[in-house]
Amino acid sequence: MTRLIVAAGGGGDAVAAAMLHAALYGDEDQAVILTYAWDRLLIDPVPGPRGARDFTGLQQITPAVSAVPAEARPIAPAGSTLPRLAAELPHTFALLDPYQGAEGVTRQLEELVSHFEPESIDLLDVGGDILARGDEPTLKSPLADALTLAAACQVNASVRLLVAGPGLDGELSPDDLRPMLGTVVHTLTADDVQRISKVLEWHPSEATAMLAATARGVRGTCEVRDAGLPVALTDEGPRVHEVDLDEAVSRNNLARAIMTTAALDEVEAHSREICGFSEIDYERNKAAWLKDQSPVKLDAEVVLPQLDQFEADARSRGVTHTTFRRITEALNLNGSQRSTLRQLLIDSRPEQYDAPLWRITRTS
Repeated sequence: MTRLIVAAGGGGDAVAAAMLHAALYGDEDQAVILTYAWDRLLIDPVPGPRGARDFTGLQQITPAVSAVPAEARPIAPAGSTLPRLAAELPHTFALLDPYQGAEGVTRQLEELVSHFEPESIDLLDVGGDILARGDEPTLKSPLADALTLAAACQVNASVRLLVAGPGLDGELSPDDLRPMLGTVVHTLTADDVQRISKVLEWHPSEATAMLAATARGVRGTCEVRDAGLPVALTDEGPRVHEVDLDEAVSRNNLARAIMTTAALDEVEAHSREICGFSEIDYERNKAAWLKDQSPVKLDAEVVLPQLDQFEADARSRGVTHTTFRRITEALNLNGSQRSTLRQLLIDSRPEQYDAPLWRITRTS
């Protein structure tokens, strides 16, 4: 028996897909997780998603789809979390290559469906920005989700759209999403998170980290991203909702516009027109800025007082938790230093580690 789970936005959605498989299907046969190789710049300094041409050691599944095994490697200077995920999780990670637009992604999905004849097909998005219209002022990353949605609705197979952790990506609020959300198919628990707990120790996804934290019972307000967006950690956080696929397509203007695109450049052009931006442009600009930033030596005597000031400011904003990515950027450190900073903080103040988030201390 094969389950196919499509990680709508790549990155942390692939980790959440592994958690979802364990939660919904238990210890039955491994899943095939179709995902973009699209990581934060602190992992992959090259803007945009990686395609098959950016890896060595891929394993061909069908003419248009390859798996990323543990032995695969991104071609420098690119980076990717997928080989490490393949090494640490029991699933097959199939590479979703977006460079031939929605037509190419649709073809990849159709080939996988034909090859595996999966028992089920789930399209998973953490946070719910796959339900965006495209004009929301808080929207940051619509392109990947819209592309997978455009492909999923054209496949001659039954695809179930699932949204986990409504609002946890900090892009659309739970209030905006609630009217679109259908049946709760599962509420994630600490036991579900246990399957991916080791991955959460190093994977940089913020939305999936907050999904896991809420499943473990963490509540409050978490500040994320370089902009310091506040995200509410509530009882809604660990819920996984089914959403009507056709309604999602009707709502998502970008997904409808890119149905017949045959190149990623075309998808980007539509995103600029409909949403006012392309997140790959944002990555290009940020990558150019980061290129000139030199890592500095992390010294606890310097970092901890800076952390104290950040926490004091965060408390004044009502923040109870944050991510290590947010701390790294708030302290003006290079993204490559995130893991070193994380270990320094956990070693120095273990009582504040609310895995996988960092708890802002209260004033005494």
